[in-house]
Amino acid sequence: MPKLSAQGSHRHDFTEGSIPRHLITFSLPMFIGNVLQALYNTVDSIWVGRYLGKEGLASVSVSFPIIFAIVALANGIGMATTALVAQYSGARDTAMVRKSITNSVCITLAIGVVNTVLGVAFRREILALINTPPEIMDRAASYLGIILGGVTATFVYNLVSAMMRGLGDSRTPLIFLAYATVLNIILDPLLIFGIGPFPYMGVAGAALATVIAQAFSGILGIRHMLKHGHLTKEREDWKLDSRLMRLTFGIGLPAGVQQVIVSLGMLTMTSLVNRFGASVTAAFGVGGRLDQFAFMPAMSMGLAVTSLVGQNLGAGKFDRVKEVVRWSILMTVGITSVVSLVAVTFPKALLSTFTSDPEVISEGIGYLRIVGFAYIPYALMFMLSGILRGAGDTVPSMFISIVTLWCVRIPLASYFSKFMGPRGIWLGLAISPAIGAGLNYAYYLSGRWKSRAVTRKPSRA
Repeated sequence: MPKLSAQGSHRHDFTEGSIPRHLITFSLPMFIGNVLQALYNTVDSIWVGRYLGKEGLASVSVSFPIIFAIVALANGIGMATTALVAQYSGARDTAMVRKSITNSVCITLAIGVVNTVLGVAFRREILALINTPPEIMDRAASYLGIILGGVTATFVYNLVSAMMRGLGDSRTPLIFLAYATVLNIILDPLLIFGIGPFPYMGVAGAALATVIAQAFSGILGIRHMLKHGHLTKEREDWKLDSRLMRLTFGIGLPAGVQQVIVSLGMLTMTSLVNRFGASVTAAFGVGGRLDQFAFMPAMSMGLAVTSLVGQNLGAGKFDRVKEVVRWSILMTVGITSVVSLVAVTFPKALLSTFTSDPEVISEGIGYLRIVGFAYIPYALMFMLSGILRGAGDTVPSMFISIVTLWCVRIPLASYFSKFMGPRGIWLGLAISPAIGAGLNYAYYLSGRWKSRAVTRKPSRA
């Protein structure tokens, strides 16, 4: 097979060398990138929460699980692309790397257009379905409509990042994201408050700033992929390959469905939360933003594990796969333990970054002091899912998500909330990941995922 070119793309071969070093050097740029990406919505929440009140903060917060649900399937395609590109890269099959990339681009653009049209058209109905408080409905619909109008740009950036991760390049997407984050930070106050020549847009301005910044990062990513030959203008490369389509959907659809299930679960949880009013909705939203940052080390490690497992399975190096798993568990648990300690020890200081409203802070403290203890099992779930994605085995995680959400989290949250109020919902959120992590680990120990690799050389050390 021809050897893949690394020209200008920082491609790394994970089938040789120190596994801990690979995990750290590859996951660190993704961690920074995840922080920057979370800053999109977090900066919106800070500006809105500080200057537009708890109703403004709640209108942004209530939109987040809807956005997550709508982008879930496209994220699944991105996960499939990472696995396929990593495995074909490990097998040194350049042609199939390019075809995997172009097929994924076509699929993602189609999904983006459909999501935009349906999401914008039915945004009010979706918000009403999750019991959005009437006092925030207009602003929530405005924010959500603009975000969904530009959701294809989000899909494109996420797909480009997934492609590059499969090639072993986690630095280039970070650079593009850094540019976009700075642009978003600059545009937010200009569009929210109508500074200078910009109109006053309030919550809608925060959404527009986010969309512009995401489009910018997507354009930079596509330009880079074209420049370095990962995307080409050759007609042959852009012909849809039926086998690759089946593989992409076979891997990506379960991963996407898993995220949809998680999203629907979050929408159901949001509906439970919204019954307790705007203060609790705002606290739930702020808690979720802080959770994003708490999960980032584990999420980044999970993405790194996907690429390392994929390349080593493609190269037939099963002993190295075991070492990847061992090191990732040790590193994930160690880092997340520190994060969990900070969250439960200093909740008021963390929450005060977003709001000064005493009711929101009081509810948020209760959230962090319960959910903060669940960060370690959440982190293990991310890492174990990363292993299975690297093998292209995404169906078991999908079923585990169904069980964890709909048989544990939501029933417990609904039951406990009847006599504990919002604290009962937080308790349901805290219990479910321990069960999910245990089920994922049991499947990992079965070893069945090893046979799911799309392409691999004969097993060797």
